[in-house]
Amino acid sequence: MVERVPPRSAKPRSRLRVLLASGAAALALAAGSVVPGMPLGAAPQQAQAADSGKSTLTVAVAQSVDSLSPFLAQKLMSTSITRLMYDFLTNYDPKDNHAIPGLATKWEPSADKLTWTYTIRPDSKWSDGQQTTAEDAAWTFNKMMTDEAAAQANGNFVANFKKVTAPSPTQLVIELKEPQATMAALDVPIVPKHVWEKVGDFSKFNNDKAFPIVGNGPFVVTDYKVDQYVKLKANKDFWRGKPKFDELVFKTYKDQDAAVAALRKGEVSFVAGSPALTPAQAASLKGEKNIKINEGPGRRFFALATNPGAQTEDGKKFGNGNKALLDQKVRQALFLSIDRKTIIDKVFQGHAVEGQGYIPPRFSAYHWQPTAEQSLAYDPAKAAKLLDEAGYRLKGDQRVGKDGKPLDLRILCHATDPNDKAIGKYLKEWWGKLGIGLKVDCLDNVSVPWYAGEYDLAFDGWSVNPDPDFVLGIHTCAALPAKAKDSATTDNFICDKKYDELYKKQLAEYDPAKRTGIVNEMQSWLYDSGYMSVIAYPNAVEAYRTDQIKSITTMPEAAGNIYGQDGYWSWWSAAPASGGSSDSSGGSGSTGVVIGIIVVVVVLAGGGLFIAKRRRNTADDRE
Repeated sequence: MVERVPPRSAKPRSRLRVLLASGAAALALAAGSVVPGMPLGAAPQQAQAADSGKSTLTVAVAQSVDSLSPFLAQKLMSTSITRLMYDFLTNYDPKDNHAIPGLATKWEPSADKLTWTYTIRPDSKWSDGQQTTAEDAAWTFNKMMTDEAAAQANGNFVANFKKVTAPSPTQLVIELKEPQATMAALDVPIVPKHVWEKVGDFSKFNNDKAFPIVGNGPFVVTDYKVDQYVKLKANKDFWRGKPKFDELVFKTYKDQDAAVAALRKGEVSFVAGSPALTPAQAASLKGEKNIKINEGPGRRFFALATNPGAQTEDGKKFGNGNKALLDQKVRQALFLSIDRKTIIDKVFQGHAVEGQGYIPPRFSAYHWQPTAEQSLAYDPAKAAKLLDEAGYRLKGDQRVGKDGKPLDLRILCHATDPNDKAIGKYLKEWWGKLGIGLKVDCLDNVSVPWYAGEYDLAFDGWSVNPDPDFVLGIHTCAALPAKAKDSATTDNFICDKKYDELYKKQLAEYDPAKRTGIVNEMQSWLYDSGYMSVIAYPNAVEAYRTDQIKSITTMPEAAGNIYGQDGYWSWWSAAPASGGSSDSSGGSGSTGVVIGIIVVVVVLAGGGLFIAKRRRNTADDRE
């Protein structure tokens, strides 16, 4: 996976981090469902570039590519591109997120669900003309299981694999060590064995020297310049059908206001914001000729996170987090003094839903709400009482601990995110009334202090996938770094035995209702712990020109987002307009080139970025 992007693990041995489509029910299916209905076949007549005769959709991003290797790619920009380059075994239906066929046409578990057999489609070809086979998938998984460098980005997907074989060109068999309720969503790009078996050191191969890059996804990468652009052409042989734009370009574009101005002028055709358009930007575009604003429930949450004490996986402490935050009462007191309604009204100006549980309401199967007695709703008086009980009493207008030191805190703020800055001012005011000092550290790159554990609190946020496994897993002990300041999947160094037991239990539970109950228990634990406070679920607010884009698929289709989807539906389905009027029949401007843009302002936090499918900047996550 738009919203903040979760860091991805560089530790293949750490834990199972796999993403499922909309619940375990889909996983129990013996076969995949029908492919979602989108027009297939030849693309319609498209707007023609004066010099090339090709229609081009340009996607502008602020985030650079860390690697075009699917084995190394960790940033959202990179993982979004690999999703376009390579097919996955399964995909997510844009209507309701359930698992649907991808490279695999069906998947069947054994009676004990420890062996899964996938049927590989016979109509998928690599862009160099060779046939895609089950051997390509088996080689991809086995390479990740045996080469730590190849497991850097997605190793957690195969951590529970016992054996992977390809008995025939169309049959893939995966044997598990233990049950795994996420086998219908192995979110791993399958690569061509005949190309990648020639690679030596996977830790150093970035897949960015020979073009075009051989793939079997909807697009083929044709060129790349570091921090400038990535160019892709439509894959005419893609089994689901050729994309309607001939060329897709991701270009660095950091100024969101300038992007909105370009949209207004017709110089670009799509703006998503960082991760959403600001209320002022959306308002300024409302009513503009040939511009449509798309707003739907977001798949991310905006949160406040505490540093409960940075530590390595072997328990070694590091960092300089305020020890006051080791006390649950202090953490809960901070959250009790946050007026979420004011934040929704004043900062998000109604373009968000007040936060409660860890999973956004968009994913209704796993959305959880605290009980009335459990709720940490705005209550400054109760917050003051908890601080007194924790030993931080008022001395004049300051809270002072038993050691005589005032309770002063720091919060990491993304310098490019106006929401962080605005909310930071409110927190300084609210906590100041309780006698707590607050320094708002707004940085261009928050990753250094975050990974070093040199912070007290931080603005946090993740894009959540149809299955919550990944965002739940970032709080397990196994997600902690191997050594101090190392990158890892951990969000805020949380490590608790009970939580870990629940995580393992939900991962092995195939019954949807039972698994939901366990996931809710985990959310309840997170809520009570005071380690995280979900402030809001921001809406996806985007805009595009109807005289340049005739149609484009949102996810969910009924009312969803365009950028940051769980799949490639938006860019694969986007159809160029052919004329020049506001009813989508308009031309594409003086040059005839259709240009699109997504502005994703990304700020590193806690190490890597990428969903996402996840997901720490002001955009969406790797899924």
